[in-house]
Amino acid sequence: MSNETIPVRKDVPETDKWDLTSLYASAQEWEADLARIPGLASALASFKGTLSQSAETLLAALHADEALDRTTEKVFHYASLLSSQDQGDSSAQEKYSRALMAYTQAQAQTSFYTPELLSIPDEKINAWIEQSEFDEYRIYLKKLLHIKPYTLSEKEERILALQSESGQTASNAFSLLTDVDLDFGTVAVDGKQLPLTHSTWSDFLESHDRAVRKEAYEKFYGTFEKHANTLAALYAGSVQNDIFIARARGYSSSMEAALYGDKVPASVYRNLIDTVHKNLDPLHRYYSLRKKILGVEELRHYDVYVPLVKSVKTNISYDESVEIVRNALSVLGSEYTDTLCNGLKNGWTDRYENKGKTSGAFSSGAYDGYPYILLNYKDTSLRDVYTMAHEGGHSMHSWYSVRSNPFMCYSYTIFEAEVASTFNEELVFKYLLKNAKDRGMRLYLLAMHANDILATLYRQTMFAEFELKAHEAVESGQPLSTDVLRAMYRTLLEQYFGSEMHFEKSSDLEGLRIPHFYNAFYVYKYATGISASLALAKRVTEGGEAERADYFAFLKSGGSRYPIESLRAAGVDMERTEPVQSALDTFREITQQLEAEL
Repeated sequence: MSNETIPVRKDVPETDKWDLTSLYASAQEWEADLARIPGLASALASFKGTLSQSAETLLAALHADEALDRTTEKVFHYASLLSSQDQGDSSAQEKYSRALMAYTQAQAQTSFYTPELLSIPDEKINAWIEQSEFDEYRIYLKKLLHIKPYTLSEKEERILALQSESGQTASNAFSLLTDVDLDFGTVAVDGKQLPLTHSTWSDFLESHDRAVRKEAYEKFYGTFEKHANTLAALYAGSVQNDIFIARARGYSSSMEAALYGDKVPASVYRNLIDTVHKNLDPLHRYYSLRKKILGVEELRHYDVYVPLVKSVKTNISYDESVEIVRNALSVLGSEYTDTLCNGLKNGWTDRYENKGKTSGAFSSGAYDGYPYILLNYKDTSLRDVYTMAHEGGHSMHSWYSVRSNPFMCYSYTIFEAEVASTFNEELVFKYLLKNAKDRGMRLYLLAMHANDILATLYRQTMFAEFELKAHEAVESGQPLSTDVLRAMYRTLLEQYFGSEMHFEKSSDLEGLRIPHFYNAFYVYKYATGISASLALAKRVTEGGEAERADYFAFLKSGGSRYPIESLRAAGVDMERTEPVQSALDTFREITQQLEAEL
């Protein structure tokens, strides 16, 4: 689609837009709820100093807290969706800013609440919450009590809250440097000079013209090389901030601080890394296969993203994609598929690109309203069918969570979120592979699936290992200089890619350009998520009604369980190594198929 054919928002047909009236029928209704937030915050603030007086007082405060949180969530959700559909709409941006301001002011006014609640003696609050009046708040309160050992006094919490904005300096500076200030130049393609940016970088690296790949790689990392010391200092500052927060709260390590809230044992993180280490041979074989298929004497780092099988031309309309998703997910039953497909066609989804619209795709659900989906669907992209199923998985997870839990414990964790989405992708892959009409499509699907597992399991585990090594180095007293960080990352590159790969001098700068590293100990969830989803997809498709019921128990659990518990109820135990090993076995099998056929 050329820029000239991308419509402005007002020209998009209503049938292609999401229907936000499930949140607010009019802007006036939204304004009314926005105006209620200060009063709701004041109502909660009026309980300051009284929470420990009686069960009745605490219950009344919980009602006030719920009213504030639910209204704020709904107001902010609506404004966020308006902003996403057209970032050039000044009215939408103003609503977003006003919602954010109202939220921030409410948080400041009620900052006493959690520390005071947790100051109630354990024997008193534990007795109170067993009363039936606390049924809808019991899980929420028990999760709060879980973090009590690391919750500080009101004054100390206020200090940490005041520090939180300055604590984002490294992340903000990284974003401004890499997204705004750096100029990567242009790349010669078919006699034209095309701009090299973060968004075009992947396009150039997927080019079948090796000269294009090489030029893009050298210019991209050459630009980072000029700012290597700054990038290293920013990441070191982010690591130091993580450790400061962990130590201030009393955690034994920054990793424990990141995992404790979700009750994820450190063994899950370390077992992931250890299991992948034991299964690097299939990955090295995959790169050997890549070298043979590309016909190069030396496999270079800029050769790893070009598709093994040239793209298959497809033309799948939006409605046809919905039916593929329906058929692929049929094992989940008609309630699931009818609800999802009706939503995809009627009101949940903003379908196509328009000027100013947020790029990519996301699912965004709240307790009120539809579990909305933003897409930029293209008929010519088979990947967009997967994206529809992926975001649909998130939305149905939200749909079941909302209908099965009270407001205060409906929200599930990121650890669980990536399971429901990649589960759907796996079912779409199985369906498309089964119905592939020719060998070319079959090989294309297999190669794409292998690359997805590689990118989500192997690569994210390598990232997770780098994060752990960097944080442990500082915790043991070793400063993170530019040379230390680069050497640390190069060792991992050589270990994961194997002997076939020839790296450039600048290849280790990859470790200093990953935005996710500024949200510490996050990326491992992608690897555990795909491991769990592959195991569950196999269990559900090969099982019967009991296995399907277990999966729905997971979807319905919302925030009522900790993630390890909810996945265990679904039939997969992420404290054991088997799910990760099974996913790695799947990658091995696909690599062997590709070796045999290519």
